[in-house]
Amino acid sequence: MPPSPTEHEAPHILVVDDHQEIRELLSDYLKKQGYRVTVARDSETGRRALEKATMDLVVLDIMMPGEDGLDFCRHLRATTAVPVIFLTAVTEDTDRVIGLEVGADDYVTKPFNPRELLARIKAVLRRTNSLPPNRATGETGRIAFAGWTLDVDQRELVDPNGVTVPLSTGEFNLLMAFIDHPRVVLSRDQLLDRTQGREAMAYDRSIDNQVSRLRHKIEANPARPALIKTVWGTGYQFVADPERL
Repeated sequence: MPPSPTEHEAPHILVVDDHQEIRELLSDYLKKQGYRVTVARDSETGRRALEKATMDLVVLDIMMPGEDGLDFCRHLRATTAVPVIFLTAVTEDTDRVIGLEVGADDYVTKPFNPRELLARIKAVLRRTNSLPPNRATGETGRIAFAGWTLDVDQRELVDPNGVTVPLSTGEFNLLMAFIDHPRVVLSRDQLLDRTQGREAMAYDRSIDNQVSRLRHKIEANPARPALIKTVWGTGYQFVADPERL
């Protein structure tokens, strides 16, 4: 088992929950594991904490008085890249789905075992820390590459002849992952995380199928791809140079 992080390099975790018992439990447990922890009783207190210090991850309760966790997560996604793990009641299926849709990286259902939450924190931090910073020009508007044009807001892809090519949600997310990291070799795990989030499994090879489907839509010759290169033993590389229009 790898040693716990030292105080100098320890990730800083923000726990936002209106239940004092949960805040104290997680604060004590995570500190014993070597992490730095700040607690907040509501979204307003959490916002102030984020203004005072850089956080590496937010553990966020969905059901809170005032601004709930879903709205707070929307704010985080609009203003930061900090990963979010939701705490949610076991019966809140709809909230869990919405939580993932608004940008949460994972969730844990209440009541929960702190060891499970710790494992998910480590997994999310490992994935987010290993993914290179975005190098593309942004996630809204229109982006051009190799004669193609992608309208990010409308999720419409237009080929060099002006014909609209439909994209599934998975294909769009995959293309955005490539556009965000041009000429960077991305592993299958990194691509799975960007396209499927918590549903991705480390042994899942479905990303290869998604890449194949995307190649058939954007490559002149999918058998000899010129835009999405396979890097054997590692993953894939998008070799175009995206430009915002």
